[in-house]
Amino acid sequence: MKRTYAALAALACLLFASVSFADQPKPWQMGLQEAATPVMEMNRWFEQYTLWFIVPITIFVLILLILVVVKFRASANPVPSKTSHNTAIEIAWTVIPVLMLFAIAIPSFNLLTYQLKLPENPDLTIKATATQWLWSYEYEGEQAVSFDSYMLKDADRAAAGKEDVARYPRLLAVDNEVVVPVGKNVRMLVTAAPTDVIHAFAMPAFGVKIDAIPGRLNETWFRADREGLYYGQCSELCGKDHAFMPIAIRVVSEAQYTAWVQAATSDLPGANRALMAAVDGAPATVQTAENITN
Repeated sequence: MKRTYAALAALACLLFASVSFADQPKPWQMGLQEAATPVMEMNRWFEQYTLWFIVPITIFVLILLILVVVKFRASANPVPSKTSHNTAIEIAWTVIPVLMLFAIAIPSFNLLTYQLKLPENPDLTIKATATQWLWSYEYEGEQAVSFDSYMLKDADRAAAGKEDVARYPRLLAVDNEVVVPVGKNVRMLVTAAPTDVIHAFAMPAFGVKIDAIPGRLNETWFRADREGLYYGQCSELCGKDHAFMPIAIRVVSEAQYTAWVQAATSDLPGANRALMAAVDGAPATVQTAENITN
């Protein structure tokens, strides 16, 4: 029965195969990752918007410091000024910063409202439970799927079919990715094991970062609008293996997701192999489908 489900999943993924990309941190990256969700689009816009305030203020303060150092140094100004009050300056450095804060606060509150307001009827709900040092996932719905997600070790790459380090980078690739459909609202329930420590679920390309606290269930959401493989990490210092607790989410078409979830209920490894074959390339798909069928 498991082989039958896996074979059907492989054939379905063949029909709906698509090209996707891996989004991940890049060497010497200065800016934010490319946005894959509406929330992250707003985050990127707000980051660029605030630069129009930060850069001029920084330059202005630098000019003032240079001016003070040069003009009011002891050799050029042996008798120090005794001016203690200037009404115009007092008004300016009160009113201008207040106006700037208003200009920053209004879009900031709009962004926070959009981030924190959960969709009323999410298309999918996934519970993520953090434990030293792995993530466990549970899909809620008629077809229940649950699994643990560990960081992929170099020795296991060949067996997992993840030898492409560019697509499955070292210290970020996992054995079992979270799979979600593109363009759907996904509700995330995030917590930590009752006897564990605080962790944090962070996915930069989605604009998602929320604490995983023992005994508490936090909620967040995302809607990935681009197919691909996205990487994040635990972002709360949680112990000696904190750096080895990655998060990987694979966004696929709705048809591919349906085929995967049907097969994953009984054969998760077979469903993952079939899905990987479809999104990573046609030759691998044919080979994997034949292996599963046999």
